[in-house]
Amino acid sequence: MATGIVSLGLRLAGFLWAARGLLVITAALWLVLAVTFCGLLLDGARREELAAPAVLTSVAGTGVLGNGIALTGHSAAAAVLLTVTAVLWLLLLPRVLRRLGRSLPGAAYLVTVATQSVAGLAAALAVPLSAPWLTWAAGVLLAAGLALYALVLSRFDLGQLHRGAGDHWVVAGSLSISALACARLAAATGRPEPLTWLTLAILAAALSWYAVLAVLEVVRPRPRYDPRRWSTVFPLGMTAVSAMTAATVCAVPWLRPVGEALLCPAVLAWLIVASGAVRRASGRPRSRRPGPVPVD
Repeated sequence: MATGIVSLGLRLAGFLWAARGLLVITAALWLVLAVTFCGLLLDGARREELAAPAVLTSVAGTGVLGNGIALTGHSAAAAVLLTVTAVLWLLLLPRVLRRLGRSLPGAAYLVTVATQSVAGLAAALAVPLSAPWLTWAAGVLLAAGLALYALVLSRFDLGQLHRGAGDHWVVAGSLSISALACARLAAATGRPEPLTWLTLAILAAALSWYAVLAVLEVVRPRPRYDPRRWSTVFPLGMTAVSAMTAATVCAVPWLRPVGEALLCPAVLAWLIVASGAVRRASGRPRSRRPGPVPVD
């Protein structure tokens, strides 16, 4: 998800070679995770993991990869990924929703991220595939994703904003992908005014959360590597992509430089988290400075 959305941002900003390189990495990682996911399906002892919100990254990741491929002009391949994304969404979302409790972590917002990833890809392919029915499906999914956001927000543990280990950023990322899905739907349906205004309203809410989360990162730095930090990279990149897309679809030119500026911390965060992941995988010991250890 994170690598794919940074690739999309770089493409929109005009850095085509970097975007293509990250798209290739995204595809390779998707294949690895697909094999892992199939193993999870076959392992009866781990079936309970299919009800955890994190499993919905399979939906969102496939949708992001599909969007990246669609932007390269390979609509048929993207349509195949749309089918995979829709099937996964239908199979996994009900299981996750049945297990949602109270005091939810940021990962719970993946119910919205997964739903809007299907909506956004469907809207993006409606015109290239000459399939107007996809816009209707995208509209229904967009509304469902926003309803799920409200559901999770009502149960969200706000303490995660201060002590979260990275996935708390999805509170903003889920709104950013909702804004992107809305913008894609607006573009596919001739940019009706209600959809353009809805796109801008959702994006404004996402940017507000972004600002709050950025301030909290400064107030309480969390420098230690945690795999959940990939859930920080995704919202950073998604907000940048949403802003650049809304600039074009909603005819608000000043949003483009905002999106390009937001792409910089997204790329930097990707490099830092990727470095941490490689260091963790290689088992290289990390030097520690004396002082208190951050609590995740």
